[in-house]
Amino acid sequence: MRILLTGASGFLGSHIAEQLDQQGADVRALVRPTSDTRFLEGLEHVTLVAGALSDKDSLLAAVEGVDGIIHAAGLVKARRPADFHRTNGQGTGNLLDAAKQNAQGIQRLVLVSSLAVMGPSEDGRPLPADAPPNPVTHYGRSKLAAEQAARAEADSLPITIIRPPIIYGPRDREVLPFFKSVQLGVLPLTGSPNSAVSAIYVADCAAACIKALDADVPSGATYFVEDGGLETLGGLIAHIENALGKRAWLRVPVPRFLMYGAALGSEFYGTVMGRAVMLTRDKLNELLAAHWVCDSAEAQAALGWKPRISFAEGTRITGAWYRRAGWL
Repeated sequence: MRILLTGASGFLGSHIAEQLDQQGADVRALVRPTSDTRFLEGLEHVTLVAGALSDKDSLLAAVEGVDGIIHAAGLVKARRPADFHRTNGQGTGNLLDAAKQNAQGIQRLVLVSSLAVMGPSEDGRPLPADAPPNPVTHYGRSKLAAEQAARAEADSLPITIIRPPIIYGPRDREVLPFFKSVQLGVLPLTGSPNSAVSAIYVADCAAACIKALDADVPSGATYFVEDGGLETLGGLIAHIENALGKRAWLRVPVPRFLMYGAALGSEFYGTVMGRAVMLTRDKLNELLAAHWVCDSAEAQAALGWKPRISFAEGTRITGAWYRRAGWL
């Protein structure tokens, strides 16, 4: 089976590529010329092809002759709000347009979306996948636009949408600051320790995306994937502490006004340095929300997939990898 994988050099994408390679699939990995492809080196069945979601000609060439597509590319941070929509929304539309021209050969396109599309839960209970979306950030709205573009083509192209919550594991830089804070012993608390949180280990998320390629489900169907172990924010921190064998001796609750000040400072730094930053005033809409939860029961039943790694085990694996890689 020949698979086109977008976002192959990224955190999740590199794990998808690795698993597909282990399964002997012929992987066509779409990467930008500037992408860091170190985690794709040595993968026997992975071929790198240059391209971008904004380059329609490169997408037409990339989809030619493939049997399936996993669309894992996307921005999680951006210099400007419009960048989210250009890459996550319009970029997905460009890929769909290219795929439609090869629709007869494509068995399924898997779109990696996000829990951010659904938005937070007010009472800590998971919402069903067909509940009205309520994204609270530009990122979430751009992923919703990607989903809407995909569903609009669901009659002409078999499509499955996967919505993960927080993805963590080896190679991830977005959860790394939590590990670094615990390692230092000083932990800023930006939310309630009782906030409910869902998460998924990266290898489990990658496996779900691959399973979705072959699952005979209705086109346009949407599934949450998570590890099956609903945690609190305080519980997540405790698992990280156990994984590192350390305790954060100083826990500092951060008032909202200081968080807004930090976000402003982060945005200013990004503007001056010409870099995308994660902490923005828009991102605070996610960080300050009460609960981020989902339920993967439907995904397990429909896709024939099951999460294997708990957060406790996943943080141990991740912490050990960070140390070996010199990131911690």
